[in-house]
Amino acid sequence: MSEKAARKVRRGVVVSDKMDKTVVVKVENLKLHSRYHKFVKQSKKFKAHDEANECRIGDTVEISETRPLSKDKCWMVKRIIERSAEVISE
Repeated sequence: MSEKAARKVRRGVVVSDKMDKTVVVKVENLKLHSRYHKFVKQSKKFKAHDEANECRIGDTVEISETRPLSKDKCWMVKRIIERSAEVISE
């Protein structure tokens, strides 16, 4: 019997919520530099599906891998860990 691989889970900060049902999440990692042996901050942006349009800029969210939903969207917002303290009025 074949077992499914565990889905990847990442934690990051929402940097854009301009699209409908989609947010851009920036995930930062610390990587040890091979020569200088110092930690270097690396970041990558993922587009994630947000069905209810709940996420706002600055929110800390947890995203999990899912099937491809569009050309470059294959992550889904699992839960909102922390709300942004800053409220932007329009």
